[in-house]
Amino acid sequence: MKWLAHTYLKLRGWRFIGQVPPDPRFVIIGAPHTTNWDFVAFLAAIRHWGFKPKYLGKHSLFAGPFGWLFRRWGGIPVDRTKPGGVVSRVAAEFDSNEEFALVIAPEGTRKASNSWKSGFIKIAASTGAPIVPAGLNYPKKTITLGEPIHYEGSVDDLMATLRDFYAGTEGKHPEGAGEVWIKEESVESS
Repeated sequence: MKWLAHTYLKLRGWRFIGQVPPDPRFVIIGAPHTTNWDFVAFLAAIRHWGFKPKYLGKHSLFAGPFGWLFRRWGGIPVDRTKPGGVVSRVAAEFDSNEEFALVIAPEGTRKASNSWKSGFIKIAASTGAPIVPAGLNYPKKTITLGEPIHYEGSVDDLMATLRDFYAGTEGKHPEGAGEVWIKEESVESS
């Protein structure tokens, strides 16, 4: 399936920019997330860069007839109605694995939202893993991996860096992209 997704995007003229960080444990945040087609881009990207990621997905994906497949592809189900414990559960996974790449869509949904979810920051802070921004740009047909960012404790600085990175990206449905902002930022930086 990954081969098929990669071949399809390559034949359609898509390019892959950047590289996987040398650190064997990292958190990739992918945005903008505006369509189910983003999953095809995700499969193509992991084929291109050759890593085996884990990813957080809504629990309902894992309940249907294809649930086994989402788990096989590294999915970790999250019940969004019961968010407590996700960070500690993922941090334990980081601690018990020498190599662990976690992919998160910080928007948390394909619909426009007022803010991103901050779980990726909490996971990076609790594990010491760098944050790697990944951007989709449908008009330019690019998937870009940015440089790893080591979170130093300033939410405002981190989010300013991420806003710079994502400024040139555009999802398949631009109206569905949320602002690159989290509620934990100070009022002055928003």
